[in-house]
Amino acid sequence: MKAPLYVRALSPVEQAGIKAGLHSSNVFTLRRSQILLASSREQRPKEIAHNLGCATQTIRNAIHAFEQKGLECLKQESSRPKTVRAQFDQARCEALRALLHQTPRTFGKTTSCWTLELAAEVCVEQGLTGSQVSLETIRLALKNLGVGWQRAKYWITSVRRVGAYEISV
Repeated sequence: MKAPLYVRALSPVEQAGIKAGLHSSNVFTLRRSQILLASSREQRPKEIAHNLGCATQTIRNAIHAFEQKGLECLKQESSRPKTVRAQFDQARCEALRALLHQTPRTFGKTTSCWTLELAAEVCVEQGLTGSQVSLETIRLALKNLGVGWQRAKYWITSVRRVGAYEISV
């Protein structure tokens, strides 16, 4: 069986910082301070979780964060992803452009006018994306191509010449 997980012995500066966190108006800082103070009193993570009404993993995460960052762990970090992988690289953007140059009816749709939602749906069906993407993702891919969406909606026009007149269908 593994030894229980506790924080290391607190220095006077760390103890003062944690006690100051107990009076914080920020809930994250308050909760982390409670966790670290209880752990410094050698309470087990399961006991702390039961007393504070949170998951045991939350307690472990707080203890590990304190071991790595010290008092900096009392400040909540951004939940924004550190790295973002684009759904549409240049090759897929060009494939999207080619796809939009065709009518949606080619792909078994009932309308002849592209919408962002329809483009996202067809991208999944054609294997251009692994899963359903948001409308914003499609819009940004088109923007990266330098395509205005208003223009993309009406790319498909069939022109028949009858005498001196052109008829758009």
